[in-house]
Amino acid sequence: MGEKVVAGRFDLSDRQRYRDKLRRCLTGLERLLAEKRFDRPKNLMGLEIELNLAGADGMPKMLNAQVLERIASRDFQTELAMFNLEVNIPPHRLGGRVFDRLAEELRTSLAYADRKAGEVDAGIVMIGILPTLDRDDLVSSNLSDVDRYTLLNDQIVAARGEEFTLDIAGVEHLSCTSKSIAPEAACTSVQLHLQVTPARFADVWNAAQAVAAAQIAVGANSPFLFGRELWRESRPPLFQQSTDTRPPELQAQGVRPRTWFGERWITSAYDLFEENLRYYPALLPICDDEDPLEVLDQGGVPSLAELVLHNGTVYRWNRPVYGIADGVPHLRVENRVLPAGPTVIDVVANAAFYYGVVRALAEEARPVWSRLPFEAAAANFDAACKDGIDARFTWPRRGRYGGTTQVDAVSLVRDELLPLAEAGLDAWGVEPADRDLYLGVIEERCRRRVNGASWQAATFHKALDAGHPRDAALAATTRRYRELMHKGEPVHTWPVGLPEEVPLG
Repeated sequence: MGEKVVAGRFDLSDRQRYRDKLRRCLTGLERLLAEKRFDRPKNLMGLEIELNLAGADGMPKMLNAQVLERIASRDFQTELAMFNLEVNIPPHRLGGRVFDRLAEELRTSLAYADRKAGEVDAGIVMIGILPTLDRDDLVSSNLSDVDRYTLLNDQIVAARGEEFTLDIAGVEHLSCTSKSIAPEAACTSVQLHLQVTPARFADVWNAAQAVAAAQIAVGANSPFLFGRELWRESRPPLFQQSTDTRPPELQAQGVRPRTWFGERWITSAYDLFEENLRYYPALLPICDDEDPLEVLDQGGVPSLAELVLHNGTVYRWNRPVYGIADGVPHLRVENRVLPAGPTVIDVVANAAFYYGVVRALAEEARPVWSRLPFEAAAANFDAACKDGIDARFTWPRRGRYGGTTQVDAVSLVRDELLPLAEAGLDAWGVEPADRDLYLGVIEERCRRRVNGASWQAATFHKALDAGHPRDAALAATTRRYRELMHKGEPVHTWPVGLPEEVPLG
């Protein structure tokens, strides 16, 4: 969805032509796979982080156009709402001191963006959901002034045909409606990309699905929405409900949502692209003039533009990506599970854990997905979103007896997944100093049972207990979070509570 899209109206012939082009694109992808036209292994990873803009009072600032004008860098771009930005870090080769380099680039980029935001009395907050967001902030008039967002909103609203219902029962219960997809903008995420060969794609995607729950458990950072304390990671239910094109009748029929975990382990990247065509109507039936099969017949590399655009409107938590670099096609797994923040070191630690454990799980002789029902992996994901670091999972039992057992998230990560992540980072050729520093952050979160969500909730409740009104407590928690985020120490070291009186809010 990062490509420029020109707003306009679609007629019946547009949709039929788009469906035909999608089928030709899928056939083109099938031919590219069969002809082994894809890039050789390069061990490339990439990173995107969605950010919030907030004022000194902790409240959201609808100023992304002004801030982006001042930043004036192609590494930063708009996101869905006016209080959102996104920063893109160029691809890095996995190995050596890659995570230290990544951390330094992120610190430099975010500090620069924060300085520029300060020129319009705003600042950067890297968090899963900004606790101070109100329903009045998440309305269509606050969507970024970009054609593709307006068009996407119009098409999703038209497909649904009625208001969106947000209904999330967590620590507290949120129930409300929205006339637009704007509530989706509350979800600010980290996207981790890994370029893989077609032969390895299925194993890497399956491994990423299996470990998604553990990622959420140690990395949850989104406990609040519209003043309510919900799930420890409230982004997934919010994202699903705020983009749901299905009215209740289609939900009752079992029609799949556009934001989903999936329903099966796969054997090829083709499986996912084919499912996207089979299950999901087009939202943006925009065609270009390229005939992908003619391009292939002439020895060229097709852009598969319609397939790429359609793929960008199906919000899998691990998404397949087709891209072209230097004239050569490649495939990536885009991991969309994690919330932004809390600090640069936390983000990089989450990345190191993911890249390490996915490499190790993908290369196991008896892969976890051959021993874990897909339904259990999906249930683990939901449990992690609800309970965060206190979640319990179903996981394959170790030893010769097989089967599955119940295990708490901390024990699974500390006893089984961290050693796998260490082995995976060794296999990537990451320096031991990098490996130990960043995996050590994950280990300490497990030892102390602390992540961003637990810190936010504990600090908020401490403010309530001190007699502060709810809105003031949320604003003060946000201001304290931003202060500690910019100091940069990992979240497991953050002191709980507010060090001073609450002067604002």
